[in-house]
Amino acid sequence: MRKGYMTVFLALSLTLILSLVFTVIEGARISAIRMKFECAADIGLNSVLAEYHRELLEQYDLLFVDMSYGGGTADISNTEAHLRNYLQNNLQFERNTGVWTARDFLNLYPGRVSIKEYSIASDNEGEVLKRQVTDYMSDYSMGALLEKISAGVDQLNQFGLDTKNIEQERHKYEARIDEIGLPEKEVEEGVYEEVPLNNPADIANATRSSGVLNLVLEDSSQISAVKINPEDYISHRFVMQGTGLCQEAAEISGEASELVFEAYLFEKCGYFGQELDKSLLKYQIEYILAGEDTDWENLEQVAKRLLRWREAANVLYILSDSSKVAEAKAMALALTAVALCPELAEPVKYTILFAWAYVESLQDVKTLLSGGRVPVMKTAADWKTGINSIKNVRGSLSDDSGGSGLNYKEYLQIMLFLQGSTDRTYRAMDIMEMDIRTTPGNGRFRMDGCFDTYQADLSISSGFGYSYEMTRRYGFY
Repeated sequence: MRKGYMTVFLALSLTLILSLVFTVIEGARISAIRMKFECAADIGLNSVLAEYHRELLEQYDLLFVDMSYGGGTADISNTEAHLRNYLQNNLQFERNTGVWTARDFLNLYPGRVSIKEYSIASDNEGEVLKRQVTDYMSDYSMGALLEKISAGVDQLNQFGLDTKNIEQERHKYEARIDEIGLPEKEVEEGVYEEVPLNNPADIANATRSSGVLNLVLEDSSQISAVKINPEDYISHRFVMQGTGLCQEAAEISGEASELVFEAYLFEKCGYFGQELDKSLLKYQIEYILAGEDTDWENLEQVAKRLLRWREAANVLYILSDSSKVAEAKAMALALTAVALCPELAEPVKYTILFAWAYVESLQDVKTLLSGGRVPVMKTAADWKTGINSIKNVRGSLSDDSGGSGLNYKEYLQIMLFLQGSTDRTYRAMDIMEMDIRTTPGNGRFRMDGCFDTYQADLSISSGFGYSYEMTRRYGFY
């Protein structure tokens, strides 16, 4: 009887002990599942970010993941597949040991892998891109750049150089000459013809249709002949959309500064006189400003704008310079005396002054493209050309890499500052796409196929009947 009593007691004790042991083991399994899920998710989510685009980082110091992974179609489903693969590899474990197979104590496998929120570079008109640029340029001192640009913009606005219509003013005096008309003389019986005025301003004005670059460059054949198809790039095509700049990234980085973005563009992009070997278009800043499909036309458009600014400034100055006005008046009086029409002296004087300012402006553009400097508003000491330059425009222009004032880069900085944010941002992304596509394996790269932050909804299941879910946001911030 006593032996039987002890056996029953031991059986009852073992039942309680084994229940406790199995409960502890099951509790350990549950904790291990949760821990492994956390670890596997962390590894997988970070592994997705580790697939950042190498060329984009190398050339532009930007961290984005290309959703096409070098393939043809950029889609977030590709990233979901990569993330699922990472989870699969880090959750499941099975090892063959000869006859026996060692199975994972947790027996986990991924369930739902879904990415519903992700910030694409072009979202919010490029705010996602500019947020990264702001981070990259955080140590850049903006004081000197801001001071120089502000001074230039203030002068442009003060004198209305960007809005002043010099052409309309010039045509007013030319119309006055036509209105008065030239006298006629009889060359043979019953045949009359106008007495020629021989106004040298007409010679200068005739060159306006030649194109600025053809006038100011010694050898225009040296200009880059690269041509692109704008429809291939983000500023001209349908743009993929993400969910925009996430709140966490915005709070950490703060508001993106347009001036910081401009400084970044001058650090990463080339322009006339400072071309980059890696670039497809050689005049990249000029492309951002003009948006044309050839290097030539982009540079021509920038040169035209420079000419317009310089002509407005030079007309304002020359009309205030009494000695130059006197020279023009003397030439006009001589011309109209020969033409026997002294009443034309006043409008002819002004056409000469406008033509002289035009030639001086061509000289300014030539100086800037040669690496020299030109002040926004001139003094007598800054004036380069003489009145007879209007008789031989091309021959009167000289190379000049000296001077005072602003250089070509600084005029470009003012132009870029005045440009609309949307055009500037999208054309900058055009440039990035052009350059990345010239590298191996990136022929179809697109900026709107790249993300820098994402939120993933994940779930796992266990062969032991457990399942868990989590939502995590990861990114470069």
